[in-house]
Amino acid sequence: MRGTKPAYFPELDDVIEAAQVISEISDVTPLTESIRLSKQFNCEVRLKREDLQRVRSYKIRGAFNKISSLTEEERAKGVICASAGNHAQGVAFACFHLKIKGTIYMPSVTPKQKVEQTKLFGGEWVEIVLEGDTFDDASQAASAFGAKTGSIFVHPFDDPKIIEGQATVGLELISQSKTPIDYLFVCIGGGGLASGLISVFSQLSPNTKIIGVEPKGAPSMKTSIDAGKVVALDHIDKFIDGAAVKKVGSLTYDICNYYLDNMITVDEGKACQTILDLYNRDAIVVEPAGALSIAALDDYKEEIAGKNVVCIIGGSNNDITRTAEIKERALLYGKLKHYFIIRFPQRPGALKEFVVDILGPTDDITHFEYSKKSSRENAPAVVGIELKNPEDLKPLIERMKSNNFYGEYINDKPDLFEYLV
Repeated sequence: MRGTKPAYFPELDDVIEAAQVISEISDVTPLTESIRLSKQFNCEVRLKREDLQRVRSYKIRGAFNKISSLTEEERAKGVICASAGNHAQGVAFACFHLKIKGTIYMPSVTPKQKVEQTKLFGGEWVEIVLEGDTFDDASQAASAFGAKTGSIFVHPFDDPKIIEGQATVGLELISQSKTPIDYLFVCIGGGGLASGLISVFSQLSPNTKIIGVEPKGAPSMKTSIDAGKVVALDHIDKFIDGAAVKKVGSLTYDICNYYLDNMITVDEGKACQTILDLYNRDAIVVEPAGALSIAALDDYKEEIAGKNVVCIIGGSNNDITRTAEIKERALLYGKLKHYFIIRFPQRPGALKEFVVDILGPTDDITHFEYSKKSSRENAPAVVGIELKNPEDLKPLIERMKSNNFYGEYINDKPDLFEYLV
């Protein structure tokens, strides 16, 4: 435990009441053993399948619990929210079910699939506004709209009713697990789910170690815990949109800072590889945030051996159009995809020489951009090469240099990489 004991902490009775409230719309999601992961990590790994909720994420729990708690006068004013997708769908579903008008602000970069699903669940009861590049931009716009109209703001994580709704995942886990849970891995964006789980497990299973997992490019909770206060990040990688927030909540920070056993980050590329493994080997579709808890297991391989482990799969709202980028990030993380500026001699047969003499037998060109410059002896090309094994990179570069093709390696030059690739 760190810092000061939080002023707000969900009571078990409030979580039990939340479970009763949401029982009419929320599914009791399965807790299933993963044979593959259990063998891989020499322990019992079980997955809490919140991706199988009717809105395909746990967010419906908190959203419905919060909106159900509103008075008739508050309901008449309508509700607003800001969300990168999953909370929006939960709010939309609740608005449709409870017949309450809702205005939902979403970042303009939100995957199309999540926008369309939000429209589907909300129907005529919700209006969607795309605003800004991040959740925080959308949240500011939603707050301004609420101040102007008097609509009730439904926060995605920093609200007692939201936290108590998400805590119902913990109640289900306790009842579903026949053996004590030694380790519980949970993705953290704003911290609502983690705070809810902490409230249940600290009272019903205090020996369970709860590990929070964030994207490496958006470590808002870890940064805050390390600083001893809530810190707003200046810049975040928005790729794992379900967990990419610049600033965690004050309520959630207080709970996580005091109770979390550890807070770690996972590279976005590692999460992408986990997505591909789950799809190809287990036929499970997850979104990037939904993969984080499983992607974290490698960091705990020694500690969890022989233990009972649960990973929360938070959601499966993934857009198939992102598959190419997911594969690309996974290959880059695995050191199997490399980009170069190659200096081609401007003579016939130069490209053939590069393919025959420079590339290895299992190397594959996956990206090629070149324009011939007649006034120069050599002309640059941006070339992407996929390798079979990471160890093939060094001899490839040596062959490029010895044959005067090598220009620059741009994987480790982020500004140049983003500009050219």
